[in-house]
Amino acid sequence: HATGGETEEEKQCVDLLENQLMDLRMNFVRLVYNPDFEKLKPAYLEQLPKKLQEVSRFLGSRPWFAGQKLTFVDFVAYDVLDQQRMFTPECPELKGNLAQFMQRFEALDKISAYMRSGRFRRTPVFLPSSNWSNSKE
Repeated sequence: HATGGETEEEKQCVDLLENQLMDLRMNFVRLVYNPDFEKLKPAYLEQLPKKLQEVSRFLGSRPWFAGQKLTFVDFVAYDVLDQQRMFTPECPELKGNLAQFMQRFEALDKISAYMRSGRFRRTPVFLPSSNWSNSKE
């Protein structure tokens, strides 16, 4: 679908951010499935702002993470950022350009239509064995 970036610079942005986002995702997954979730949660929340600031700086003032065109990494970014927004809704790092990015993403015709449809489910995010967002709300 040609969503991996067109120019060499776009492709590098996509590759770099995909790996950064997967690190953030996996840290979150390890937290929510850890039996010591409540004990580990404060440390996770302490390091989260720095991680989100890095993502915010990477996006900068561009509409999409690789530039002017939507790429697959924008889908990954939205998913990761949306989970963080659900987990810590008052996080100031999820305001500003990251919030604007998420609004742009949600406003895409097909995404918007899907989110308004009866098929869309925000939860559960994780399996019942997790310690967070493990049931339908």
